[in-house]
Amino acid sequence: MPKIIPYNKNLKALARKLRKDMTFGEVLLWNELKEDKLWGFDFDRQRCIDNYIVDFYCKSLRLAIEVDGMYHYREEVSLKDDVRQQKLESLGVRFLRFTESEMKNDMQNVIRAIEGNIREIIALEKDIKLPKGFDHASLE
Repeated sequence: MPKIIPYNKNLKALARKLRKDMTFGEVLLWNELKEDKLWGFDFDRQRCIDNYIVDFYCKSLRLAIEVDGMYHYREEVSLKDDVRQQKLESLGVRFLRFTESEMKNDMQNVIRAIEGNIREIIALEKDIKLPKGFDHASLE
């Protein structure tokens, strides 16, 4: 699976706008991910991948994290989300989805779920370059 996934350059302006207009739940999660706070992994917010924008993305893990608000519960939106996720997964991107409510009310378990997923990815993908100073005790 290629590490570099092309993106639609026409989405860059929208991604910039989305970074400025993050939901409260996205802000809460960004505060946990920014500046390599999660085990030294570099996450981007509102990242363009293929013809889509994902809320958060770690390139080295090929891990996308989505924060879904009430809007995503509408059937037509949910179906579009499924198609989008399948397309990105076909490009080697792994997905984690959380609700806006989980961000606001259960951040500790959100972080645990992300850490658990990172452990699984590292166990499966032996060629992943771990961040400098990575604490291998985190994997236990």
